[in-house]
Amino acid sequence: MNSKTAFSAADILLPKQEHMTAAWPVVACDQYTGEPAYWAETDRIAGDKPSALRLILPEVYLEDADVTERIAKIQQTMRNYLADGIFAEYKNAMVYLERIQSDGKLRAGLIGKIDLEQYDYSKGSVSPVRATEATVPERIPPRVRIRRGAALELPHIMILLDDTKKTVIEPLEAKKADMEQLYDLPLMQGGGSAKGWLVPAAEQARILDALTALGTESGEANPLVYAMGDGNHSLATAKAYYEEWKAANPGADTENAPQRYALVELVNLHSPALEFEAIHRILNQIDTGKLMADMTAALDLHKDSDAAQQFTVILNGTKTVYGIGAPTSNLTVGSVQSFLDAWLKENGGKIDYIHGADVVENLAKEQNSLGILLPDMQKSELFPTVIKDGALPRKTFSMGHAADKRYYMECRKIEG
Repeated sequence: MNSKTAFSAADILLPKQEHMTAAWPVVACDQYTGEPAYWAETDRIAGDKPSALRLILPEVYLEDADVTERIAKIQQTMRNYLADGIFAEYKNAMVYLERIQSDGKLRAGLIGKIDLEQYDYSKGSVSPVRATEATVPERIPPRVRIRRGAALELPHIMILLDDTKKTVIEPLEAKKADMEQLYDLPLMQGGGSAKGWLVPAAEQARILDALTALGTESGEANPLVYAMGDGNHSLATAKAYYEEWKAANPGADTENAPQRYALVELVNLHSPALEFEAIHRILNQIDTGKLMADMTAALDLHKDSDAAQQFTVILNGTKTVYGIGAPTSNLTVGSVQSFLDAWLKENGGKIDYIHGADVVENLAKEQNSLGILLPDMQKSELFPTVIKDGALPRKTFSMGHAADKRYYMECRKIEG
């Protein structure tokens, strides 16, 4: 393992060819949480075939009374799939992935493992692997219950590289003809398709050198190389379980312990397929006059100003653009959200996070409600903001639609 970088090859499991069907890949468990019909249809499509669906707990079921039984069944199915020879294992492997999204755009990725010793999700972390959004500690324990006692892990973790020169992943596209293809599958329910190739040893060495260079080129004492894109709480869960395992096994060989690592997909932030979309705010059950007076005072708001940070308020059917004269964050959303968090804690009310501006306009018509439209975050702002401000507020930005999130494909053994 190249000790200079947190990413390395992994012992990767994939279904053998006879089991590699369109029933296998399934979208990330934290998608479609308000649409049980989506997951019922996924269950119908999977049927009796080997499917990643049988190895995950869709979060739509997280609050169900039978969740303990579901987790036990998932863990038993993992053991059954291993015992029944469902998988082929690729030792010291990386997988080059080409995902065709629902919009037809190609998103290239690289599968391997990340070293959890080099990951710290706390705000202000200076580790090589960092969270980009605030981690909610309460979301971790239910996920640890699934990982604790699980024989396998399946990632929906996507980690971003700020690779402007396209040195790490993009060179693999020209080498596909010389690489072993592992799968070529449609992704169910409008998810596009995915193809994967086994990365040769020589290319792995080039990749590790390129990743090491990314860390040294910045000139930072504590460079940020790997920034979370999706699956923030899944990686935090892997970290929490590893720390729990380490505490219970003092003196264990942590260097080679499977629990120390998590399978992830690396994606270049500068992929044309990656688009950042703003997540807007709707506030209900509030004193709108007090909110606006307090926010104006706290952030030094001015109408129609030319301030660097601007946002739009929808109140009583009227849209007003405000500039922030006293920003508290590198990003507009950070300044606004920090204020809202404190104000709601003191004054009460509800906040929700909405993708479409038209939806916010509609909801803002309700009594004692106010909508806030935020600007799209630029890709170039992500790494500098995480370095300057630490993890961003939750719901700062969205990367693509639900159908374009990671689908579970590769697995890895995590029992010691």
